[in-house]
Amino acid sequence: MSESGWTSTSMPYVTPRAAGDTDAWTEEAQAGGGRGGQRILHAGEVSAPAEVARMLGLPDAALVVVRRRLIELDGEPTELTDTYYPADIAAGTPLAGTAKIRGGAVTLLAALGHVGVRVVENVTARMPRDEEREQLRLGAGEPVLHLARTTYGAADRPIQADVMVMPAGRQQLRYEIRLELSRPG
Repeated sequence: MSESGWTSTSMPYVTPRAAGDTDAWTEEAQAGGGRGGQRILHAGEVSAPAEVARMLGLPDAALVVVRRRLIELDGEPTELTDTYYPADIAAGTPLAGTAKIRGGAVTLLAALGHVGVRVVENVTARMPRDEEREQLRLGAGEPVLHLARTTYGAADRPIQADVMVMPAGRQQLRYEIRLELSRPG
């Protein structure tokens, strides 16, 4: 944990897990001495919001599968996450249902033949919508971080779009970047 709250890294959330492993959030929370959980608020097919359609390279209102979740740490709401998948990848799979997926959705995607090879994240800060303020139990004037992550598979095809909203004062995002250095010559 950081001075401002929870410190989260992205890599565990975009990497498939080994057989029998728990999901990345449960493991990360346990490593920090907490208990991570999530409630699936909705799962199924929907028309893609404009932001998601752009992220997935689909026409506006194209059919997608969404998993809407309230992420909790020690029973307290810490994040709202909507994860979207192109319908041709996720329709008719457990991604379209409300049951917990052993090892997480990224592990299931890999089993379905869709492994992420590139991730793009955009983070902005804004004031929460009324519903977000209520679900995250925010006080008046508390901003949120809005993280939009697109995961690309083979041939640079978008396979997953995550839209996350989290209390800005309770989060710290940590990025580690390893560069492959080539020598001139």
